[in-house]
Amino acid sequence: MAIDADPATNLHQALGVPLGDTVGRIREDMTDDIKRGTISPTMSKQEYLDQKIMAALVELKGFDLLAMGRPEGPGCYCAANNMLRLSIDRLGQRYSYVVIDSEAGMEHISRQTTRDIDILLIMSDVTQRGINTAAAMKGLIKELRTQVGKVCLVVNRSANGLPPEIVRSIDSHGFELVATIPQDTRLADLEVKGLPVTQLPLDSSLRIGVRELASKVGLWNEVDK
Repeated sequence: MAIDADPATNLHQALGVPLGDTVGRIREDMTDDIKRGTISPTMSKQEYLDQKIMAALVELKGFDLLAMGRPEGPGCYCAANNMLRLSIDRLGQRYSYVVIDSEAGMEHISRQTTRDIDILLIMSDVTQRGINTAAAMKGLIKELRTQVGKVCLVVNRSANGLPPEIVRSIDSHGFELVATIPQDTRLADLEVKGLPVTQLPLDSSLRIGVRELASKVGLWNEVDK
């Protein structure tokens, strides 16, 4: 299962697949239905959410997609968010893998909306600012004691490998650099045309880099082709 946890909700566009209802919309609809008293008395709020999230799941060849959607609107959503976490945790148990695409930044870590993770891939570009931000996120995870099994660094959009200054910075922060993803000039052309990344050719340096990354973290083998 792929979860688009970025409020911008554009993972489906990158993959070239349709978008279903979002979890954010479901949460707000439930809050409105509670206020109006339109939820059936024979259905619990948790059952309501479970049913709506299953309906929002987009089932595709090889994977299913769930979009989290926009952040909270005005008012308190604490109870609804707790129920949503339970619904998504239950749903995730049906899949061999759950891959979450989070928004850039540290908010989803500090608010612990992303929990119980086997492998966390922190993405950075080839800059000292990016590496330092990644290190700050790694430190925050330890402070919050979030359940993360393994934290790895991925450096993205590398033109010609990594400069020695960046390598030293990575080492000084004690990061495990699990992959360096090369910059692929063909990606920009696809983005201009609004085409999904899945249309990159098989020999694309980006596709090869991602396959190597997935292999290193145990999510890819030759059978998965």
